[in-house]
Amino acid sequence: MGGTDEAEVKKIPPAWYARAMSKPRNEIAGGLTAGERDYIRRELDMFFSTLPRVADGFQLRTWRGGPLAGQPKIPPPVRSLLDRGLLRLDDAHKPPMVFFTEAGIAALRVMMSDRRLANPAKFAHVRRELGIDLNDETEAPDGDPGTPAPHHARR
Repeated sequence: MGGTDEAEVKKIPPAWYARAMSKPRNEIAGGLTAGERDYIRRELDMFFSTLPRVADGFQLRTWRGGPLAGQPKIPPPVRSLLDRGLLRLDDAHKPPMVFFTEAGIAALRVMMSDRRLANPAKFAHVRRELGIDLNDETEAPDGDPGTPAPHHARR
């Protein structure tokens, strides 16, 4: 190039750019990967007009034949969550179930608190169960309406 030094042409990116670009593509946001968040959203979404509860866990399918017959089928996101101690497997139930551990509940709470990771309107039932949204004073975190507030008549 016409008279410019090669060192001047190469610009060093700012520090924030280097940090942002060095993160892995499957970045862990709130302790959960994109695949894990997608799995959790699918499991906690409305199912045949029923809103699932976090406390009820997630049902796993089982192998019907072959050497693994009767054992739980563990999808990759569940395997990852189990390996990191965010879920625990309870295969005493029929069908087998996975439940969040304390660390898993904390990661789920972070996920559900971030509007970008979980739609607050769609997952309002989960947010109430986790104690994130307690705007309605007459509704407890478990979804039980409980005793309504006293109604005072005007005098």
